[in-house]
Amino acid sequence: MKKKALSISAFLAIVAVMAVAYTPAQAPGPLITVMNPAVANKMVDRLPLSPRLNTLENKTIYFVDIGWGGPHAAPSVCEEMQAWFAQNMPTVKLVYRRIKGSYESDDPEMWQEISQKGNAAFVGISG
Repeated sequence: MKKKALSISAFLAIVAVMAVAYTPAQAPGPLITVMNPAVANKMVDRLPLSPRLNTLENKTIYFVDIGWGGPHAAPSVCEEMQAWFAQNMPTVKLVYRRIKGSYESDDPEMWQEISQKGNAAFVGISG
């Protein structure tokens, strides 16, 4: 028991000596960096969602894989959805596309294709 108490007091003595011997003025640079979590800029203007379709019958729906979850995540979900639509809504045309690059990048050509040929889109599906 005494041995443990002696080692704790020795530790505290060393810490006290170090605190006195080393001051922040001796530091080669800043000791800490303080970050401000406040948002510096104004939030972006939100765009309204597209109007809801009255029906999906005879429409073209795009499934857009943004790559989140890995290369094999979205195709499995898409296959399940395609099977459901084939059985329950056979007049709906489904088109599967994978975004160029990663989910962080944009693909203007694909968005243009969807706006010209599609009626709706599921974006970012994954397993």
